[in-house]
Amino acid sequence: MTVPLKLICSKADLAINGAVPAFSEPLHVGRPNIGDRGAFMQRVSQVLDSQWLTNNGPMVTEFERCIADHLGVKHCVAMCNGTIALEIAIRALRLEGEVIVPSWTFVATAHALYWQGITPIFADIDPTTHNIDPLAVRRMITPRTSGIIGVHLWGRAAPIEELQAIADEHGVKLLFDAAHAFGSTHGGKMIGGFGMCEVLSFHATKSFNTFEGGAVVTNDDELAETIRLMRNFGFAGYDNVIHPGTNGKMIEMCAIMGLTNLESHADVVACNARNHAAYAEALAGIPGISLLTYGSVERNSHHYIVVEVDNDCRVDRDQIVIALHAENILARKYFWPGTHAMKPYRDLFPHARLMLPNTEQVAKKVIVLPNGTTLSNSEIRTISDVIGACVN
Repeated sequence: MTVPLKLICSKADLAINGAVPAFSEPLHVGRPNIGDRGAFMQRVSQVLDSQWLTNNGPMVTEFERCIADHLGVKHCVAMCNGTIALEIAIRALRLEGEVIVPSWTFVATAHALYWQGITPIFADIDPTTHNIDPLAVRRMITPRTSGIIGVHLWGRAAPIEELQAIADEHGVKLLFDAAHAFGSTHGGKMIGGFGMCEVLSFHATKSFNTFEGGAVVTNDDELAETIRLMRNFGFAGYDNVIHPGTNGKMIEMCAIMGLTNLESHADVVACNARNHAAYAEALAGIPGISLLTYGSVERNSHHYIVVEVDNDCRVDRDQIVIALHAENILARKYFWPGTHAMKPYRDLFPHARLMLPNTEQVAKKVIVLPNGTTLSNSEIRTISDVIGACVN
């Protein structure tokens, strides 16, 4: 916890107007959640004593079993990171040609395709949920379409049934980028078992982390076996390579971080939910500022505090971000300007924006604010006061 250095009551109190910054140290959007250090260090000793550091060790095996049980799926294949997991899943599904994805996502979703010679085709989003719009997906289907990647953005489930219906109708494959959605539910069921597979990220800044890591989860036995081969150079036993592959293995130290953090993940989610409620209270009444909510029916990690600066706000989004940064509050413009507007995609699809009006609008509005177990109510109040002083 960082104690704010000042009260902010008006524009005169803002650092952009010459006042001292609110925080002496940067306040980042994501800070790693660290579980029980004693339990973690005990597992470290076990790993060092075993002298088994990688190559599908016992801790990785236990971690995979625990994640599969937690999500209610048959298979979890742990990986060194979420991007490699996505690349391997794409290759294991033999996707080719064109794959439809939202532009409003972290750029790795598109990179995982483009890196393998597959063309990402960007579909527009629902401006209310920020998730891919099934009607937009239908408009982008061509004879070259081999798959659809839905993204559970901000931990909210994508329109799963609608996307599955489109995939079935056109004979294409459906998978999900669930990097934001560990522990989220859809229809009361844990995300992880939808589509042909789902890809998780356990990066250090996620609500659940393994230092660095990811996984593919699926109920498809054959697909899981192929993915296990592919993450370890295609080896099936000693000196027996039966499939093309790469090195996507998770190491034992990452697995034990995951096992430790899994024990306290419910506490992290509860803390994030309290922070979200505190933001809702602190931001209430600030004209032109809307906090994205997740509802109470489904579970969500509440990891992302997403604010929209409305069109009728007195200042634009970028001015607010500049003011926050001046206070050492390193708010982010996720995922500005949209993947379609980043190199190399803006060169490949210079007119993509014409098909993505909702993405273009949302990209101009979003600010993601700090969250996590170390964030205090006083910090939340100060962050909100900065926004209020900018707007009023």
